[in-house]
Amino acid sequence: MRKVRRSDIVDYVTYSEGRDQARERALELKVPRRIHIGPHLTLLFENTETIIYQIQEMTRAEQIVKEADIEHEIETYNELVGGPGELGATLLIEIESPEERARLLTEWLPLPEHLYATLPGGERVRPRFDERQLGETRLSSVQYLTFPLGEAAPVALGCDFERYRYETTLSEAQRAALGADLAAPEA
Repeated sequence: MRKVRRSDIVDYVTYSEGRDQARERALELKVPRRIHIGPHLTLLFENTETIIYQIQEMTRAEQIVKEADIEHEIETYNELVGGPGELGATLLIEIESPEERARLLTEWLPLPEHLYATLPGGERVRPRFDERQLGETRLSSVQYLTFPLGEAAPVALGCDFERYRYETTLSEAQRAALGADLAAPEA
């Protein structure tokens, strides 16, 4: 899958004119790429189009016009795409109660090491995490990770942490979306 290029991003005024259609398309793309693992974990897999949408939304919200700032946004968000044979995802740890969230984000500090994708042959692949987000005493409720999958789309996603054991079998639509992202050309 290719990274976002500068030529993919339009100024925020031009983007605003077609924002409704862009938003509708991005939300449509995200549906099969949003995968829940148990009651508190959601993985949102990204692709070039969803990242373009996020960059456009950021430039619009912040009214970013300086070329260096736009390039910075592109560089930052491109980290979420992953490289050849990889799928990038945002992990959302969703716990409504602030007290419970604070407690669990401390107790679940090792959780990132226990996430996995199951390939068609049964092999489990562990993701790489952005080391900048891993704290010493508390887990961030938003994590960026990359699954090195090769050419095979996963058939399941799960967590084998002793305090949070769940696995989600992917639907046909989810497997197709992730497979298409893995097969997307880099150029």
